[in-house]
Amino acid sequence: MPSDPPSPAGMRRDYTEHGLLLESSLAEKWAAQFGLWFAEAAVAGVPEPNAMIVATADAAGHPSARTVLLKGYDSTGFVFFTNYESQKGVEAAENPYASLVFPWFSMQRQVIVTGSVERVSRAETEEYFASRPRGSQLGAWASPQSRVLPGREAVDAGLEAAAKRFGDGPVPAPPHWGGLRVCPATVEFWQGRGNRLHDRLRYRLVGGDWIIERLAP
Repeated sequence: MPSDPPSPAGMRRDYTEHGLLLESSLAEKWAAQFGLWFAEAAVAGVPEPNAMIVATADAAGHPSARTVLLKGYDSTGFVFFTNYESQKGVEAAENPYASLVFPWFSMQRQVIVTGSVERVSRAETEEYFASRPRGSQLGAWASPQSRVLPGREAVDAGLEAAAKRFGDGPVPAPPHWGGLRVCPATVEFWQGRGNRLHDRLRYRLVGGDWIIERLAP
């Protein structure tokens, strides 16, 4: 017989493996600081350091969240790609704000972003789509993402139909598929510390300028 599952309330780990996160140690710009932490996560072997939780909400404010892969970032924001007719795509259109969380557990770090959402240019979408593996390209045509299906067979049939449609020729980006950019208003860098007194330093956009402020843990 399987044993009883452990109690979540009894799971405790003190975060003492990394040093202080001080204002004096931060890069001047959030994008530079994110680049430093992102590189450190990759070097440290964090599994899929570009995996991020994307939270959106519909027009009524009902939230939803899922894990998505970051595909690019710069001073204008964080970019990922999706079916615009999926739940997150529809919600981003109805209520163009989102939050991102990069949960780098093994490093006892998080990066938390809030901001507005906009579509990237079609040229940017097509450039990225052309770099995808062919199977992923066909999958973008095959799946009516977030729709209810009668079974797995519908997914397989959709892929077969897409493969037949394009044959050996190039696969263009579907008109309903493209990039979304989360344009930050805040970017928080969270470093675990002992006794749950974590370091939280946040870049916040105020009147066109970025300020850095410390948040209580």
